[in-house]
Amino acid sequence: MVENSLSHPITHHHYPHVTVIEPSRGWSSLGLKDLWEYRELLWLLIWREIRGMYRQTALGVSWIFLRPILNVVILTLVFGTFVKVPSENVPYALFSLSALLPWGYFSNAVLRSAGSLVQNMEIISKVYFPRMIIAIAGVLSGLVDFSASFGIFLLFMAYFRVPVRIEILWLPGFFLASILLALTVGLWLATLSVRFRDVSFAVNFLLQAMMYLSPVIYPVNQVPEALQFFYRLNPMAGIIEGFRWSLLGIGSPPQITFWLSMGLMLIFLVAGAFIFRRTERTIVDYL
Repeated sequence: MVENSLSHPITHHHYPHVTVIEPSRGWSSLGLKDLWEYRELLWLLIWREIRGMYRQTALGVSWIFLRPILNVVILTLVFGTFVKVPSENVPYALFSLSALLPWGYFSNAVLRSAGSLVQNMEIISKVYFPRMIIAIAGVLSGLVDFSASFGIFLLFMAYFRVPVRIEILWLPGFFLASILLALTVGLWLATLSVRFRDVSFAVNFLLQAMMYLSPVIYPVNQVPEALQFFYRLNPMAGIIEGFRWSLLGIGSPPQITFWLSMGLMLIFLVAGAFIFRRTERTIVDYL
């Protein structure tokens, strides 16, 4: 009886349900479907970031309005009054604030997204969800600050009696470019910070250097003509000049170097997303 029972071959009927797990390939490895399925978590993380920014501060959300005003006052006094940096025949306060709109958003978004994985390691080690959501939340949480700064800019325009131009319709496109650029840099830095913790110390230096390499406190025409092409390959330079052109009518409309820099940025964004997703599989081991 024993031999008889063992002699029967095992057929596929013994295992009617078989699940084969294979690594995802191509665009599906980015997990865009997962990001959409966890969109409610994304909004919760964005709201948590916004609430946490000004928690335990004496002035609370008033800093949303005070920060851009203080930055404009300091830049106007130092560079507009003392150094007398040219501002292309517009008040230096408007000149500097038009650059601080995209730059302030970009720098704060990069800071939040670059350290997002390390700062949320307790959540990451306990619950599964697409880790990219944390970096995206760090980028999108700055929308409130940008909206407040843009409202202050409109008040400055009214004070200096600067009319609204039709070219302002370009502004959402330039702002979208700043969001994508912040996400690109944030994804790369967040991935590196998982393995190299000293990246978090280098972020501030990187942003400070990038600020001086971007036309935040000076116009693009102050850059030597021989370096103009390479200077304009900096995506932030084109975005800032685009803000000034669409809001104040100074500078120039998007040139070929702007579109070239945007193309390079998109390549780095996709590459950074793939590398981020690959690092995501072993992120808990490093954290």
